[in-house]
This record gives sequence, C-alpha cells and structure tokens, in this order.
Amino acid sequence: MVVAGTSSGAGKTTVACGLIGALRARGLTVQGHKVGPDYIDPSHHALASGRPGRNLDAFLSGPELIAPLARHAAAGADVSVIEGVMGLFDGASGRGELASTAHVAKLLAAPVLLVIDASAMARSAAALVHGFATFDPELDLAGIVLNRVGSDAHEQLLREALEPLRIPVLGALRRDERIAAPERHLGLVPADERTGRAAAALRTLAEATARSCDLDAIERLARSAPALTVAPWSPEPQPGAGAPVARIGIARGPAFSFHYEENLELLRAAGAELHPFDPTADERLPEGSQALILAGGFPEVYGAELAANEALRAQVRTLAGAGRPVLGECGGLLYLCDELDGHPMCGVLPARGAMARRLTLGYREARAATATPWLDRGEAVRGHEFHYSNIEGGGPPAWEVTARGATRSEGVVARAVQASYLHVHWAAHPRIPARFVAAAAAAPA
Repeated sequence: MVVAGTSSGAGKTTVACGLIGALRARGLTVQGHKVGPDYIDPSHHALASGRPGRNLDAFLSGPELIAPLARHAAAGADVSVIEGVMGLFDGASGRGELASTAHVAKLLAAPVLLVIDASAMARSAAALVHGFATFDPELDLAGIVLNRVGSDAHEQLLREALEPLRIPVLGALRRDERIAAPERHLGLVPADERTGRAAAALRTLAEATARSCDLDAIERLARSAPALTVAPWSPEPQPGAGAPVARIGIARGPAFSFHYEENLELLRAAGAELHPFDPTADERLPEGSQALILAGGFPEVYGAELAANEALRAQVRTLAGAGRPVLGECGGLLYLCDELDGHPMCGVLPARGAMARRLTLGYREARAATATPWLDRGEAVRGHEFHYSNIEGGGPPAWEVTARGATRSEGVVARAVQASYLHVHWAAHPRIPARFVAAAAAAPA
C-alpha cells in the first residue's frame, strides 16, 4: 500500500514508520519503500522494519522498473509500505505525473492511504479529500489517516465531515512531540546519526499507531493489491559474465550515510568486496582498498571531525594520486576538495567547498563530459541534485547537466577521480557499477 500526503509535511513519514513498526509488532515482515530520490526517510524505514530501506523513483529508474524493483525489494516480506513524496500528485517538474506518488501507485495498482494534516481544519477536510479522490479516476484512494488531531471532539468533527465521501478513516493520530524527528537543512536527521533515540521514538510511534489505527483494515487493504506478475529486478550479472573481484572502501558513518541499496547490490554482484569505513573516526582505509566510494551525507555538519582525522585524509589523497578509481557523490565531492567552510579536507581536488543560502534541488538529465575508467564521454544517465553547498575551482567537468532546458557543466574529474553533486540510481545503469569494479581490479597497485 502507498502512504501519500496532501503536501510535504503532512506526516507521511510518521504514518509510514508507525505502520511499519505496528505491523511488524503483529508478527509481519514489512518492507519499507520511499517514492523519489530521498535517502533519509528510508533510513527510518530500515530502523522500523529491520530490512534495508528502498526507493521507487520513476524518473531515475524509468517507469518500467518500478514493479520489478518493488518485487525484488519485497522478497520474503508480507507487506510493503510505500511512503510517497511531497503531495500525492507532485512529480518531476514540468513532466506531468512522472515520478509522482500517484504515478508509482498506479504502476503498482496499489491502494493509497491519504495522510491529512488535520491540525488546523475540521469540515474543510472533506473538501480536500473530495478533490484528491476525484482528481485522477485511475487512482485507488482507499483510506484516510488523520494526523495531528487535537482531541476526541476534533476527531469526531473530522469523521462526521468525511463520512459522506465513503472513504474510510482508518486512523487518527494525536499530536505527540515524543515522536517528532529532528530536522536540518536537507530534511530529517538520518536515523544512522541517532540510532538509539530514533529507535526509541519509532517504538513509541508504533505503539501510538497500533492504538490509533485500524490495523486489521489496513492489513486487508494492503492484501487487496493485485499480484505483480512481472519478473523481479535482479542485480546479478548475466550468466558467464566472469565478474572480477576488487576490494572497495565505502565511506559510511554519520557524515556519509546516503546509499541506494540497489547500488550496493550491483557492486557486490559485479565482484566487489565492500569494506565500510568512517571518515570521522577511522584513521586508516580498509586494508587493500583498490578503489573508494564516497557517497552523500552531511560532511558540512562534521567538518571539524573530518579535518581532525588528518591520517585518513592523507591516505585518501595517496590512493587517488596513485590512479585508483574514486567516486564522490555530493558529500564525497566536498570531502575531496582542499577545504570545506575553512576546514581542511582531502586535497584531492583543487577546489573549495562552502555552504550556501540557496538550495539546489531537482532531477537532472546528464552526459559524461569527461571520460573515466568506468564511463565513456557522452554516456547518458538520469540523476538528482539536493544540496545547500557550492564549490569554487576544480578541473575538467564530470557531467554536462540539463535541467529545465538549460545545460551546464557540473563536477570534477581528476585522473581516475570523478566527483560531482549528481546522485545516480544504478538500477537503470548496471554497466556503471560493473565497469567501476573492473576498473578497481585493473588499477595500478
């Protein structure tokens, strides 16, 4: 089932995580998904479910992979809870319904639970739901969850107003500061940064959801979705591919927590041994690292800790200088610069990073502007940008990026290093991780 909202901030993550936890407490195995490119909400889904959080993005992967990816992710699960993005009908700007929650729900023929922030309305909720229910006749808007309800009397007013619409109200959650997750400039703080407190909040949320929602009806709703008959997506290479084996260090920890699970699966399927390290704490790269992946996260929040780890920064610089493949996405780009907000970083790229007041956000069409050991010049991908920082300086660009009809250069390539703000979901581009692993295995010692 899909948990959608009338807008951003309506409480989709609260309701989705609450349902994941409450259904799990009933003995069900629950798979969490996030519509769109978000990394942070899936970290909360993972903590609530005990399974990796997943993404379903019809722009990044293409609509044709949504059902196969959903089947792959849900292997062994009883229920899939799919949290939407923004409002129900909001998708890729200027592209109609593409990549919206409604688009994904229709691709899966999944029933939709609509979350309403009821904190400042009563009878008007009926007009709102009526509009959402009739806007797209192909969509199965099957239930309503009221969020931030003030009192029993408030709930009764809302239920009476909604009753003529004949869309069942399946839950009413009260305002509760104990289950509010802290936020920062890119949204919620990732669960990986506050695992203990986040787990406690999720337990409280699951208990509140069990008290406030009709879980029997919600489980029936999820089971009413028709079976997906497509073959599941698979990260495995074609038979006889003969994948090389390479040891790849992958930055994790509080500063680098943005990873798509399918990307990791594709790397392993191509023969990679992935060895995590924490640049805020570990003084050495994993033994025998032949390449590095420095993904997104919040290096700007941990600038002092990253700067203080001079030994590891020197090792990153040495590995990159030896011609080993290094891929940096967003946070990884900043870490590879000379400095970030005055803090010394790895010095691999002749560039400086700094936080900005303006958010850069959106889907991107991109072509490789400079060849790397794993990308030919001109190869096309779809990606996403989401950052409050900028860099000055650099070198040959990594990408030619097109958004809203305008094309610009983005990122930096230096020897076998590619670093940029572009996040790419590799499910639609399996050649990239396969080539990256092959380049790592073949790189000079």
